Amino acid sequence: MLCIAHRGGPGPENSLEAIRRSLAMGAPAIEIDVWQLHGELWVTHDRRLGREIAGHQVLSDLSRDHLEALRLSNGEHLPRLSQVLELVGERALLNIELKGPDCVDALVRTLTARRRDFGHSPDAWIVSSFDHQQLAQLQQSLPEVRRGLLLYGVPLDLAQSADRIDAYSVNLSLDFMPEALRRDAQQRGKKVWVYTANHPEDWRRLTEAGVDGVFTDHPDALMRYLADH
Repeated sequence: MLCIAHRGGPGPENSLEAIRRSLAMGAPAIEIDVWQLHGELWVTHDRRLGREIAGHQVLSDLSRDHLEALRLSNGEHLPRLSQVLELVGERALLNIELKGPDCVDALVRTLTARRRDFGHSPDAWIVSSFDHQQLAQLQQSLPEVRRGLLLYGVPLDLAQSADRIDAYSVNLSLDFMPEALRRDAQQRGKKVWVYTANHPEDWRRLTEAGVDGVFTDHPDALMRYLADH
C-alpha cells in the first residue's frame, strides 16, 4: 500500500519545508495542490485566504505582487510548482492536484520544460482532480502523464468514468468507498487510492480492503505501521 504524504506532509501544508521533511523520512509519494493564477501554478489548497495564510481574499482576486508577498506560517513565500518539481526531482512520486480552473496549459508548459531541461520521466508525476474535464484535456495535451480521477461520493456508473480518460488511479474519499466501487475500479485495472486516513484503525481497514494507496497527514506513522504489518 503506497504511502502518500498529503498536502506535502508534516509542517505547514503545501510548503517546501513539509516536502523536505517528507523526502527526508523516505516518503515514496507526495501530494500537493495547485491553482493557476496569472499564468503560473501556485501551490496552496484553499481558494480563500484565512485558514493557513493570513488574509480574507479569494486567491483569484489577488494581483501577482500580492501573491508574491504572501507568507506561510513558517515565513516561506507561497511556493510555485516549478520550485516543488526542482525540490522533489525523481526522489518521490509527485501527485499534483488541480484545484482551480484553467490549470492545464500552465501545467503542460511546466512539465514539458522540466522534461526538456532535466530529462525527468513522466512516471515521476501523476495529476489528479475533481475536475474531470481538465483531466480529459491533459490526456489530449500530455497523454504520457498519468491521471488520477478524484471522487467524493459514489457515482451511478461506479468507476466507469475512469475509463474515458484512461485514468491510472481512482482516488476515493474515506467517507465514500463501498466495496462495489473499489472492486469495479480495480477490475478495470485502476489503482484505488484513498484520502485522507490518519489513524491506525483506518489503515488496518484499508489494508484489509486491498486499497493500493493512502493519502495521510502522518506519513512517518503510516510507514512505520506498514513496516510492522
